Amino acid sequence: MGTDGIIAPGPVLAVVLLVLVAAAALVTGLGRIGRWPAAVTASARAVVQLGVVSSVVAAVLGSVPLTALFIAVMFGVASATSARRVGGLRVVGWTAVALGTGVAPVLGLLVGSGLVPPVPIALVPVAGILVGGAMTATSLAGRRALEELRTRHGEYEAALALGFGRRDAVLLICRRGAGDALVPALDQTRTVGLVTLPGAFVGVLLGGATPLQAGATQVLVLISLLAVESVAALVVVELVAAGRLTP
Repeated sequence: MGTDGIIAPGPVLAVVLLVLVAAAALVTGLGRIGRWPAAVTASARAVVQLGVVSSVVAAVLGSVPLTALFIAVMFGVASATSARRVGGLRVVGWTAVALGTGVAPVLGLLVGSGLVPPVPIALVPVAGILVGGAMTATSLAGRRALEELRTRHGEYEAALALGFGRRDAVLLICRRGAGDALVPALDQTRTVGLVTLPGAFVGVLLGGATPLQAGATQVLVLISLLAVESVAALVVVELVAAGRLTP
């Protein structure tokens, strides 16, 4: 990182990244907390994907139609990723519903209020942050809800025997576990500025804004994410209760 706070590509960056990837893989493998190749492949994908994005982002930001297409691609990839985590690509339409229900109104409010100008340089990063948050909440809420329904199936059947409707019985079992999907967003919002300085704050600050402007931007992003993830998690639980997402 130079004196201007910008990290430049080069041999030092490459060596540090290799050391960090090796450390992650080694700890994962020796500690038996996962498959060590996952850390390597995830890191390699990040490098390739960000390299591709970096090469096309200039063209995207210069065109409104390309910006809309880029956001649509992000949304599609996020929907497919959540679907694979929850029940396979057969449910990608329903995970897209959860993501869209969370992202669309919040992004519309930010743009409609004028806080986020309707220009590519602003829309792409904000939409990416919101879609990423919705994807995480959808994946976590869906997995937890279906896991609870599998492991506590006896309680579900008992609720049916007591006269509960299917939806009410599923919600009785799944709601609390799915709510755990909001823990990361809640913790990040509670501890911002005390534990970490998130990316939006640092990015705006490096872009030349004042600390007060950077703080305002970060608060807006965090609370927008909390709203997006809350809606996405709720929709996922309702989809499980409606039988659209099943174990």
